[in-house]
Amino acid sequence: MTLLDEYYHKRTQLIANDRALRIDVVNGDRFSEKSRQADVILRRIREEEAKSIWAIEHEEVPHPFPGMEFLTGKDIILKTQLFNIITKMPKGALLHVHLDLTVNGNTLLALALQHTSIHIRASARVTPGSIKSVEIEFRPLPPSFVPQCISLCLPTYRPGQWVPLRRAREQFDAALGGVQGFDSWVARCLTINPSDAYVTHNNNIRIWDRFRAAAILTSNLVYFAPIWRAYIRQFLEETIADGVSYVEARINFSPKYMIGPDGEENVPHKEWLSMFQDVLVEFNESLRAQGRDDGFIGAKIIYSVIRDCEPEELEWYLHDCIEMKKLFPDIIAGFDLVGDENILRPLKDYLPQLLSFSTLQTSQGLPEHHHIPFILHAGETTGDGSIADDNLYDALLLGTKRIGHGFSLVKHPRLMSMCRERGIALEVCPISNEILVR
Repeated sequence: MTLLDEYYHKRTQLIANDRALRIDVVNGDRFSEKSRQADVILRRIREEEAKSIWAIEHEEVPHPFPGMEFLTGKDIILKTQLFNIITKMPKGALLHVHLDLTVNGNTLLALALQHTSIHIRASARVTPGSIKSVEIEFRPLPPSFVPQCISLCLPTYRPGQWVPLRRAREQFDAALGGVQGFDSWVARCLTINPSDAYVTHNNNIRIWDRFRAAAILTSNLVYFAPIWRAYIRQFLEETIADGVSYVEARINFSPKYMIGPDGEENVPHKEWLSMFQDVLVEFNESLRAQGRDDGFIGAKIIYSVIRDCEPEELEWYLHDCIEMKKLFPDIIAGFDLVGDENILRPLKDYLPQLLSFSTLQTSQGLPEHHHIPFILHAGETTGDGSIADDNLYDALLLGTKRIGHGFSLVKHPRLMSMCRERGIALEVCPISNEILVR
């Protein structure tokens, strides 16, 4: 055997030994012949589109390439045959989604326009010069409220004045596009767009500010009881349309009351979940009537709280979560603390409360097999040794069932081993990480 022959022999062995450990090889005997054929077809399509789609110039996106920024390349992705095939494939379970941030901005606006009590206000008169910088807010107001202005665009508009949403839309300045201009403007405010993510807010501090602004704007509509029902139904419709069979959605319970039909904050958490359960039952009945129920297993929620509350206040939420579990045992799937880990409270600030959660559940009458697990956000950062990174240690010591994001786990070989040993899954969100984690 020549030196070159010996080299190629070692090379062949190394490739075989390496590939033998791949998950598609280890589980290869589970694949049907059709699965193998589908794999060949998809690989061929991807190779073809690498040339026909990604190797050519697009007028709206110069120099495209696979793996480019998602928001910039999204319109191109949607045109590909590969994406079209993937949309039709079953997705299994969706285990990381914040419910109040799921439905399309245009759809949410359409839901809001169905209610005369929804009002809008702006930080300044809306003009061609201010429209990109003005901040807006929505709110359902009581029937007794009498607006003092009918347009955000009139010279007489004073910052902060509430205007009925429908009137604001109808009276939107023609120079700004009229009704269509209003719809586009509101949708932009509710959404992070490419210029936000990659130009004006292109670091983790600015983009989180933009994300929070959009989340607050959205929540003032979503957490309005008459919209809540329709919003949940829309979320479920979109979920099953995407091929998802089971979902665990995080709901932010930090507001202790939702706004009711009377414009007052008086709808407690119990009613939130009662409406969720009612809509879920109606949705399942609708699927059965259409003969589509075999594709949907169900939906649960993860009780979530923004990680900016005082430790003493967290005790109230933990008690409340237990009460909700008692009332809705088949709905509550877990407990989480959410929000920007880089600037909000780390898990260690809440250790006394979190460590006593299991004992508290037992004392409140929940049998151990019904205990609420932690499903904690941790390590959503590129930092090393930062408070966000260190949350991983506490999440694992607290016995988290899964880890939300866990982006920085790659820096921790022992923690990675612990996750494998304990079967702790990572809720991986590549698009979210690309935009929010810098």
